[in-house]
Order: sequence, then C-alpha cells, then structure tokens
Amino acid sequence: LTLLAGVAAILAGPAAAQQFQAAIVFDMGGKFDKSFNEAAYNGAERFKKEANVNYLEFEVTNETQREQALRNMARRNATIVVGIGFAQAAGMEVVAKEFPNVKFTIIDGVVDLPNVQSVTFKEHEGSFLVGMMAAQASKTNQVGFVGGMDIPLIRAFACGYAQGAKFVRPNINVLQNMTGTTPAAWRDPTRGGELARSQYDRGADVVYAAAGGTGLGVLQAAKDMKKLAIGVDSNQNYLQPGFVLTSMVKRVDNAVYNAFKTARDGSWKGGARVLGLAEDGVGIAIDEHNRKLVSPEMEKAVGQARDAIIKGTLKVADYRANNTCPVR
Repeated sequence: LTLLAGVAAILAGPAAAQQFQAAIVFDMGGKFDKSFNEAAYNGAERFKKEANVNYLEFEVTNETQREQALRNMARRNATIVVGIGFAQAAGMEVVAKEFPNVKFTIIDGVVDLPNVQSVTFKEHEGSFLVGMMAAQASKTNQVGFVGGMDIPLIRAFACGYAQGAKFVRPNINVLQNMTGTTPAAWRDPTRGGELARSQYDRGADVVYAAAGGTGLGVLQAAKDMKKLAIGVDSNQNYLQPGFVLTSMVKRVDNAVYNAFKTARDGSWKGGARVLGLAEDGVGIAIDEHNRKLVSPEMEKAVGQARDAIIKGTLKVADYRANNTCPVR
C-alpha cells in the first residue's frame, strides 16, 4: 500500500503542476511595442523561463476584443489572467464576476472585486527624476513632452516631468503636446516624430515621450535633429544610443512576473497595489548606451531627490489627485 501510494503521488505530481495555467491579454500596440506592452511581455517570458511553464496570450487589435479575450482565457481554465492597460478595466469587471474562482490582475487600472488584483504606479515620481535630468542637460532652457492618448494617466507623467524640470530650473519652459484622444494615439510614430520636431524647432533640446509605440518617432526625431529624447516604460536607451538621455522605467515586467509567480505558489492576493520609487516600481535607466550623457552631478542630484521622495521630505504632486498640476 505504501508503494502504491508513492507511485500515485509521483503520477499526480506533474498533473497537479499542469493544472496551473497563466494567461495574459496585451493591449493595443502589441507585445513588441518596445514600451509598455513589451515590458509586460518580458515579465511573462521571465516567469516562463524560470518556472518552465507556458502561458496563454492574446494581443488586442480592436477595442471590442478586450472583454471577449479575457473571457476566453477564463474559459480555457486559466488560473490567473493578467490584463495589460487601464482600458481592460471595464471588461475585466464583467468577466471577473462571471468567473469568481479565477484570479485576475490588471496593470494600470483598478477593479474593485475580491478576485482582482489592481496594480498601478506612481509615474509622477519617476517622471520627476527624468524632468530633473532634462533640465540639467538642457542648454536652451526649454524642454518638451509628447504624450500619447490625452488621459489623466499621461497628464500625470507630464506633470511629474514639469515639476522635476522646474525643481532644477524654476524658470525653464516646458512644451507639451498630446498625440490624440483615441487609442490610435499609442501607435502613431509618424505623428510622434512630427510633434517632437516641432518642439525641437521651437527651442526644446530634450523631449520626453510617454506615448507607447508613438514614442519611437520621438526617439527617431531626436537622432535626426541631433537632440536628446527620454524613453518610457521599458529601457529604451539602446534604440537610439547617444540620443536618449535616459528612460523612465516602469516595472510592468515585475508586476506581471509577480502576478504569475504568486498565483502559482498560492500567495497571490486581490486588492490594490501601488508601486513607486520606494517599491522599485519606477525609476531611471543608466547603462552603456547613455552613460556618457549622464554627468556625475546629474546622477548625484537625482539620487538625492529619489531618497527624499522615498523619505517623504520631497513631495511630488499627482495630477490624478484632482486633475490639476501645480506647475506649467
């Protein structure tokens, strides 16, 4: 009997392990947008390699697909379904109610249900740091910002950036343009390049892009005009080395990886998680591609500001608190 029990346990082991199924639904722009979605993809891939567990995936190409994609994952016996982007919130709220035994994690959105984990970020904190760097690097006393879809989330990036720039130079001029008001604003690098070139022509010599795939046009414009740009979400320093001052890294990869890992090991919890500098949820990227652009003085000042923000002695206003920014 003991021998039979041991054999049964061995046979049940792999079957039990295979019962775990992870799934992810990428948003508009695709998993290789070199920005937000790609950061999520990198987190899923890290889990896959470390745990040796495959995951289901779907790339949304039409706004109407989100809810059905989430539902299809749940129907395919997913243990956890991760939805990338705030636009997944409405669909996830519906589907999570239909499948109360399935775990859901939404990145950049909030769904208040017991089987949903909502992960958001303090983008304004990371943007403050790159705003400081932009002001320190600027020779014209003008810097720029190109946002994607005009929503409070992107306004928070812009506001944090302006606060950081003016923390260094109170009289600096910050130019700002949004790409559009529809999801198409995330995937229009041509328009991103046009907006960046316009800002460079008006005197800006550093432009921060928070626009998903649209931001690739901003980085290209920086290279073409021999100016500087700042990347976002993923480390984009390598895309145009020598012309990307830094990237405001948003650790979407960690959020996805942790969602999958905790769902598998049983420690996953629903509720809200907010990740800022203190949680290593946002930060700046310094590597071999931008090392020569970042002076020791710049790095020291940013490090001191980071420590002060974490300690609470330096406050960065979040545009989303009341839909206003204290600086322009």
